[in-house]
Amino acid sequence: MIKLTTALRETVIAIAQDAAAAIREVYASPFDVEIKSDRSPVTAADLAANQVILRGLGQLTPDLPILSEESAQVPWEVRRHWGAYWLVDPLDGTREFVKRNDEFSVNIALIYQGAPAFGVVLAPVSGVAWHAMRGELAYRRDGLHDSVLRTRTPALPPLQVAASRSHRSEQTQALLDRMGEIEVVAQGSSLKFCRLAEGTLDVYPRLGPTAEWDTAAGQCVLHAAGGAVLSAATGKPFRYNRRETLLNGDFIALGDTRLPWRTWLPD
Repeated sequence: MIKLTTALRETVIAIAQDAAAAIREVYASPFDVEIKSDRSPVTAADLAANQVILRGLGQLTPDLPILSEESAQVPWEVRRHWGAYWLVDPLDGTREFVKRNDEFSVNIALIYQGAPAFGVVLAPVSGVAWHAMRGELAYRRDGLHDSVLRTRTPALPPLQVAASRSHRSEQTQALLDRMGEIEVVAQGSSLKFCRLAEGTLDVYPRLGPTAEWDTAAGQCVLHAAGGAVLSAATGKPFRYNRRETLLNGDFIALGDTRLPWRTWLPD
C-alpha cells in the first residue's frame, strides 16, 4: 500500500488544480459536445483534464494503476487483481458543465482493498477543494486555508435534501414524498457529498445508475466528516472494484447516520 503522507495529499491536490485549470480554459470559450456510447456527454474539457491527471498520477506513483471515466476500458480479469489504484472522474457533472451552471468537479480517489483511502473533490470555478484521508479528518480548502468539516448532527427538520438537477427519477420523487418535512436543494455532481460533509445538506438519495468514479472521492470526504454513503440494498458502505461492472447500485448518502432512511425507500 502506498503510504498516505502530507506530500502525497498536496501533490494530488495540485494535480486536481492543474486539471481544473484545463477545464476552465475550455469553459471560457465555445465548445462542442459529443455523445458517448452510454449516452453521456463528453467535451474537450473532460479529455484535457483526463490527460493532466493521468500524467500527474503516473509521475507520482508509476506502479499504481489508474482507472478513469475517460479511459476505463480495463478488463475485469486485469483489475480484479488490483490491491490499490487511483479512481478518477476528470470532470464529474459534464451535463452541468454543458449547462454552464458551475456545478461540476474534479474527482480523484485512491482505493485500497476496495475502500477509498484518500479523496479530493475540487470545484474548478471556485477553486475550492474538499479532501480527506482514511482515519483522519475531512477538510475544505479555500485558497491556502483548510477548515475541518463535520456533518450536521443531529439532523433536525426540515431536512436539507440534495436532488440532482439532471437525474430526478420518479422513484426519487417517491422517496422525497416519504421523508416528511424537507427542503429540496438542487445541486450537481459530487459537490453534493461535499455539502453533506460541510453540514449544509443532510441527505442525498440516488435511486438510479452512477459509476464508481462518481462516488469514491466524495464518499471518502463524507465518511471522514462523520457521514456515510450506504447501499440501499444492503445498508453497507460502498466497496469498489469488487465486481465486473463499474456501475453502482442505488444508494443514500447521509450526514447523520441515525436518520431512518430505510423507511423512506419506495416499495
